[in-house]
Amino acid sequence: MVRLIKKSISTSTFLLLPLTMLAQSANSSQEDIDARIKALESEIAQLKAEKAELTQEVTAKSEELEKANEAKAPITIEDSSGGTWKIGGAIRANYTLGDYDTGSKPGRGGHGGNFGFDTFRINVDYSNGSWMGKAEYRFYDGYNFFHTLYGGYTMEDGSSVKVGLTRVPFGVGAYGPANSWFFDQHYYVGLADDMDYGVVYSKSTDDWSLDAAVFFAPEINWRGASTDSARYSYDIVDNGNVNSHYHERGQVNVRLIRSYKGEIPTDVGVSAQFGLLEGDDDYAEDTNAYAVAVHTKSSWKNWGLQTQLTYYNYDADYTGLDGSNNDLIAMGAFEYAAAVASEGVIPSVAINYLWVTEDISWIDSINFYNDFSVIMKNADGFNDSAMNVIGMAIARGGWYIYVDYAFSNGNYFVGSKGDFGANSSDDWQKRFNINFGYYF
Repeated sequence: MVRLIKKSISTSTFLLLPLTMLAQSANSSQEDIDARIKALESEIAQLKAEKAELTQEVTAKSEELEKANEAKAPITIEDSSGGTWKIGGAIRANYTLGDYDTGSKPGRGGHGGNFGFDTFRINVDYSNGSWMGKAEYRFYDGYNFFHTLYGGYTMEDGSSVKVGLTRVPFGVGAYGPANSWFFDQHYYVGLADDMDYGVVYSKSTDDWSLDAAVFFAPEINWRGASTDSARYSYDIVDNGNVNSHYHERGQVNVRLIRSYKGEIPTDVGVSAQFGLLEGDDDYAEDTNAYAVAVHTKSSWKNWGLQTQLTYYNYDADYTGLDGSNNDLIAMGAFEYAAAVASEGVIPSVAINYLWVTEDISWIDSINFYNDFSVIMKNADGFNDSAMNVIGMAIARGGWYIYVDYAFSNGNYFVGSKGDFGANSSDDWQKRFNINFGYYF
């Protein structure tokens, strides 16, 4: 009996041993889980604390950045009608070194270079719901003028109308196919960044953009010593000198651009303008002027490419007793008038690379570029006028600095020789230029 009891106890102990071990294992696993849970809870608490610190830091940085941006932003004024006025401007100085003699050509930079005042400007922008307006007045050395002066309205479909002194819609962009301070040769024959008085209608969709405009008059002559050229953009002028026998008397413009999406977004467009020219009573009869262009604008990563091919014809037709040539026509801007070939073709190419300098705290970006354009003239005996500008534009806060090296055989602003007319000298000359601009 005793043996049987011992055997039973033995057997029971043998049977209960795995259960005991299992229970101990379960208790051990539970302890491990509890320990891990506590460790994770501690880690989560630490991460939450770090997140809170990070959030505070980001908030502080955001507030600091916002204050800095507010400090750089133009003056903002709210009026009683709910409108917003923004007042800003810019001041620029220029350094020039190039092939210049002691003559009276603009932008002299001989004898070790020339550093001087370039521009001071005031901008006023207005917005009130769908209504808008803009004015910009510029001061140069000895002359000043309105650059922009218009009011406008934006409709529910996103289209807009501007009325006043505003930019003519022609070509690939506001400043022609160019990145440099010099623009390109389109500007000097009145076909880029041209400001006139009129009405401009603009409408854009995802793939298309349309600009249609009617202009009634070019810029007027503002304050300066000249009788016709105290203005920002190049217009046909009549100052009584050789080749100046016409006034602009209105024009119409249409520009249509198709946008293609994809790895290399590209805009392909066409522009056309037709205008009337009023001749003086002594030499020239009334005539017309027209220009057509095809243009593209592409981007790939940090690279950009602009191209434009333009044909223009200021249909000058006169027989002057003063010996003037009807293949030339006078155009004026920046207090300076000169003869321009009245008919020609302008191919232009501009390429750039934008470097956003994340690793350099004192520079925001540098835009490297090369712009090339040439006025190919139809008249016999005329030399073409080409210009190439290689350079970079450095941006930092309100500063924007152009550093350009221009090389041309036909631009009044590059060297003492070469012009947009017959260009008889056909000499290649150079100009190194730095434009320091602070915008506020």
